[in-house]
Amino acid sequence: MKAPIETLASGLGHPEGPDLLPDGKIIMVETYTGKILAWSPETGIHDYAVCGGGPNACMLGSDGAVYITQNGGTVGAWRAPEMLTPSIQRAWPDGSVEVVVEVVAGHALQAPNDLTFGPDGRLYFTDPADYAPDDRGIGRIFALNKDGTGELLEERQGIYPNGIVSEADGSLVWVESYDHGVYRLRQGGTSELIAVLGEDHIPDGLKVDVNGNLWITSFLSGGVDVLSPDGRVIDFLDTGGVTMNCIFQGESLVITDAGDITAVTADAPMEGRLWRVPVGVAGMPLFRGQVR
Repeated sequence: MKAPIETLASGLGHPEGPDLLPDGKIIMVETYTGKILAWSPETGIHDYAVCGGGPNACMLGSDGAVYITQNGGTVGAWRAPEMLTPSIQRAWPDGSVEVVVEVVAGHALQAPNDLTFGPDGRLYFTDPADYAPDDRGIGRIFALNKDGTGELLEERQGIYPNGIVSEADGSLVWVESYDHGVYRLRQGGTSELIAVLGEDHIPDGLKVDVNGNLWITSFLSGGVDVLSPDGRVIDFLDTGGVTMNCIFQGESLVITDAGDITAVTADAPMEGRLWRVPVGVAGMPLFRGQVR
């Protein structure tokens, strides 16, 4: 599939984890500046909140706050000028930012990456160690309850759980960047491998459309893999660049793109872009929740 790309913004520093606000604004993290950015047709790109460190993804909660996976200040070899304790943060519309949790179920968080609310209102998120394919750490998936307590759902050595999304029935689908795997974790069950992407398709983020298909952004592939619910590759959205994550807006896919790079280095190139691409299908409505 090849569709016309509308560039909404450029010159961004590792944009990731987008979502939509009730007023139609697009929000995203800008990891290299430690900010949450917003975009609207009227004002273009503007600051929403400064959270410091290395924000990796954000998602609107039912309380009106934007929940943030704060990895502490890392992207591969890059380190933030001021490192923070890895955590889940929350940014309010007035720009204030607070820490929600730094420890869940007795585990100090390592580098929270992506997040999703489920139909039960809980916040689910991936927590890999630093991205280091030659020295792989422990990867975890957590659930955070409304009262701030939490549960460890998955823990394995040598994995890098990255993007995560909740399906309509509450099953979690997450992608693993080391083995290029796509996994499903059903409520109360154990995770199962449903697909493995190609050699140059290192999965990063994903969303679900109204038909249950998975739209997976991947590093080096130059686009977005589209998989059926059972894991079959049914299409590929050819965009170029380095697609990081996405969100549906109507029947378009909004994509955060790192720019025309081939490797993540210690530099902080401000070459990222925010794209919008018509795809002819709407996204599954996202679940919302909050942590008190």
